[in-house]
Amino acid sequence: MNRIVLLAIACALLAACAAQPRVASIPTAPPPGEISGLAGLEASQVKLAYGAPNFVRKDNGFEIWRYDGANCKAFFFLYRETSRLAVRHVETMPRGQGIAADASCLDALKARAHAIS
Repeated sequence: MNRIVLLAIACALLAACAAQPRVASIPTAPPPGEISGLAGLEASQVKLAYGAPNFVRKDNGFEIWRYDGANCKAFFFLYRETSRLAVRHVETMPRGQGIAADASCLDALKARAHAIS
């Protein structure tokens, strides 16, 4: 009997958590080391420079595009600004200490995209 009651309570708690709406929050400021010239690029410009992303996650008003290279990955955070989708932040993995994105990683991903096309 106690097990049934505990199971019912656990299910109710899980259902309550799932029912809560998720709201996308915008970061207050990007980490240090932001690469200049990328913030503000439109989605079409990113595709022109880096090709099609390997993975896209769409959420409430923003998208994350991931590009996979031989030695690194880049993550472009694009937010809907009126009628356009634009880059607000870029990160790479791995990255140097104290910087958000490694320019050499982004250069390699761009070179790979242009070699394929």
